[in-house]
Amino acid sequence: MIKKLRFKFMLMTMAALLLVLTIIIAGINIVNYHSILQDADELLLILSENRGMFTEKKGAKDDDRDINKLPPDMSPEAPYETRYFSVTLNSTSGDLIQVDTGHIASVERADAIRFAQSVLQNKKDKGFVGSFRYTVHVEDETTRIIFLHCGKKLDSFQNFLFASIGISLIGYGVVCLIIAFFSNRIIRPISESYEKQKRFITDAGHEIKTPLTIINADVDVLTMDLGENEWLEDIQKQAKRLASLTNDLVYLSRMEESADSMQMIEFPFSDIVSETASSFQALAQTQDKVFECRIQPMLSINGNEKAIRQLVNILLDNALKYSPAGGTVSLVVEKQSKALRLTVSNTTKYTIPQENLHLLFERFYRLDPSRNSQTGGYGIGLSVAKAIANAHNGKIQAKTEDGKSLQITASFPI
Repeated sequence: MIKKLRFKFMLMTMAALLLVLTIIIAGINIVNYHSILQDADELLLILSENRGMFTEKKGAKDDDRDINKLPPDMSPEAPYETRYFSVTLNSTSGDLIQVDTGHIASVERADAIRFAQSVLQNKKDKGFVGSFRYTVHVEDETTRIIFLHCGKKLDSFQNFLFASIGISLIGYGVVCLIIAFFSNRIIRPISESYEKQKRFITDAGHEIKTPLTIINADVDVLTMDLGENEWLEDIQKQAKRLASLTNDLVYLSRMEESADSMQMIEFPFSDIVSETASSFQALAQTQDKVFECRIQPMLSINGNEKAIRQLVNILLDNALKYSPAGGTVSLVVEKQSKALRLTVSNTTKYTIPQENLHLLFERFYRLDPSRNSQTGGYGIGLSVAKAIANAHNGKIQAKTEDGKSLQITASFPI
């Protein structure tokens, strides 16, 4: 259990760290990319308002559009650093009017026309064609498509993206190693507390057995001297209940403690389940209940035979206890994919809320809402069943279709 707790702690911590890093890296790069688009669109807006060019007449009149009208946050050198070209078309006929490639050396007239045709096919006012950001500006009877070269900025963005991801992964790996190294120290208080709890249950169980034995012996002597009476019978009954509860607690503690050291051998799973289930046939008949078995033959498993017998006993005993007279209990064993499934189903006396299903495997939780001792249960059995399933690297789960029936399935890997 402590190993699983440590693994879950490491897994959750690493997952949380990865999520935070992903959000940070994604956020930084999204902001960076948005900034590139914003700068490009601002330049394209200036170009579209100035008929596809920057006017270089310093000190021009207000109706002359000059470069001094750049946004305050934009460098005055931007017009001289910007590489762009434009294609002007007739808005009605689509005929080519003008191609201006004087402000870029890497694009020929034919390339500019091809880019413009690509934009017209996309039918979008803004976007990218390769590494060129474009905008479509309609003015009077002309349509001007202006392209702005963003290759350098996009390359810088891509390099920053890869660098940030690489550095984050290295940092993530280092932090994961640190978490793995210190995880033992972090969960040590929990581990020590859990070990003390198990030791207490085991020691207390052994200590309680001695006075219970003495009580039973004294009651037997009093019965011989005084004869049978309801008081002595009640003492014997409660002493047996306490002894049974103590044995269950000690068994559960030992199962959790020795799960890793449990002797595992291959044995005929179908035969063991069938043999164990047969002893419940007569009990079901005396209680006026229908007991159905469907066991796929010739199934084997690598596990602990005694523990599997105990698991079947617990599930069938639990099903018979909580099914009403005239109810149905069924046992199904089958192979599905790469697992063996042991399913015990029964109709129930009480309505089972869906939200309480996970509580069935908690210690001392009972299906009977009144916690009536008439059934003889203590709420320990399914906890033991879960410990047995976990010891075999399996899973156990409960479900109900209508709230009036219960199905518990234990699956074991082959």
